[in-house]
Amino acid sequence: MTEFAKKGWRISEDWAVVLLGGILLVLVVAGVPFPMPSFGWANGNDLAEKVFSGKNIGSMLFLLLITLAIAAIGAIVTQKPLQHVLKAIPILVVITIAASILAGNKSLSGIGLETVIFSLLLGLLIRNLFQLPEWLVNNVSAEFYVKIGLVLLGTNIIFGDILKAGLLGIVQSLVVVLSVWYFAFWLCKKYKVDTELSLMISSAVSICGVSAAIATAGAIKGDNKKLSYVISLVLVCAIPMLIGMPYIAKWLQLSPEVTGAWLGGTIDTTGAVVASGALVGEEALKMATIVKFSQNVLLGLAAFAISVYWTYIGKGDLQDERRVSYKVLWERFPKFVIGFILASLFFSFVVSSETVAAAKPAIKSLQNLWFALAFTGIGLETRFSDLFKEQNSKALKVFLVAQLFNVLITLLVASLLFAHSWK
Repeated sequence: MTEFAKKGWRISEDWAVVLLGGILLVLVVAGVPFPMPSFGWANGNDLAEKVFSGKNIGSMLFLLLITLAIAAIGAIVTQKPLQHVLKAIPILVVITIAASILAGNKSLSGIGLETVIFSLLLGLLIRNLFQLPEWLVNNVSAEFYVKIGLVLLGTNIIFGDILKAGLLGIVQSLVVVLSVWYFAFWLCKKYKVDTELSLMISSAVSICGVSAAIATAGAIKGDNKKLSYVISLVLVCAIPMLIGMPYIAKWLQLSPEVTGAWLGGTIDTTGAVVASGALVGEEALKMATIVKFSQNVLLGLAAFAISVYWTYIGKGDLQDERRVSYKVLWERFPKFVIGFILASLFFSFVVSSETVAAAKPAIKSLQNLWFALAFTGIGLETRFSDLFKEQNSKALKVFLVAQLFNVLITLLVASLLFAHSWK
């Protein structure tokens, strides 16, 4: 046990993300070199001479070391089993490197297939074809790594843009969250889905996917089996959405801003929003991230409202133990949003433009690394058979119908709010 753990010091995962993202940014600004490997290749000779050259393999080893170091610090400060994290990380990195090599092929990269897609697909393939040990599945930490990438992404978004788009993002989020949540909950009642599962599904579809489902389950002390079922639905549904929606947006000839607002308001996991936005371009990625964060901000308010509902209207054996506290607002607030905003403020107003320009390539590489690792982790966490363990076809039907409603209403609202907002 580390000295940190012996003294009983522990910080939450969200605050750990802010700490680790901050450490990386300070190192980059201080001029510490981060040699990232190159994965571009067109033929077998390129693969041998460029990707598997001695220098590039050295960069791959550096990538492994930096990932191990950050993961180890994260495990120590959050008091997770360090030995399991250190065993899981090399596997995660090797799969991610394989995905990066596939994505680096000139033919595949030319049609817009990003590394995160291959990371996700390889992870899914391995998870669903092989029996993986629990220590690996429990320590891939997909959400943790994507949040580190999001803190780094804050450096690429000018704070003025956040203020400008954030207000519209909040307006969109309020309209979409309220309408989709009410529709999903009404549909659950219509199909006689139990109240606990109804609340989890409604929150997951309308607010921010896995985080909202977890926050809701915590607010009502929900059944973990039901929570696992909803998380499986969210993750599996996010896969076709993150790949297909950018192409639908292109077919509909939506602007990057409208596309980003649509993706950010519809796709239920933060990592999938980032991956999908990246398929469209930088502007869409920025807008998708801002809108998603606007939705995430509502998570604390939603958890508090659900706590009130469950205390005074909900039913359950533990109802007497449920007491509403204003602390729920702060406890459920996603702290990595604070890291994102601080990074944006720091690079907008503190760091010189010359330093920003010099730091951007390294930050972009690190950001892409954490996103790719996260999606490898999402794949390794997702087992298709989990969807059918509960044999709850009604809940599955409700989730899919509510998600379709979410896609349509968000497209309408995003088109109205963002079509001319940046002109």
